[in-house]
Amino acid sequence: MHQTVTRADLCESVHESLGLSRQECAGLVERILELMVEALERGETVKLSGFGVFQVREKRARMGRNPKTGEPAAIHPRRVITFRASQIMKGKVDGANGAA
Repeated sequence: MHQTVTRADLCESVHESLGLSRQECAGLVERILELMVEALERGETVKLSGFGVFQVREKRARMGRNPKTGEPAAIHPRRVITFRASQIMKGKVDGANGAA
């Protein structure tokens, strides 16, 4: 069974850990996410030690194919966000997988 962790879950976890009000925790989580998005919009790298790295990559224009019709289709240049997990995170996730 897969479970999704939501913003509300993060806020609740911060509330339980720090004892701040739920409203303060929600504001804290929102502000952290805002700062990350703002940095990525500027093209900066966001590195969270022990967690991973978020980066913006520029993808060039290229020709692709419409999967339904097989017709060639132009793919416009765009910016995409990539995430690379840290070795610590990879080890923890792999360890959790091995324990299951």
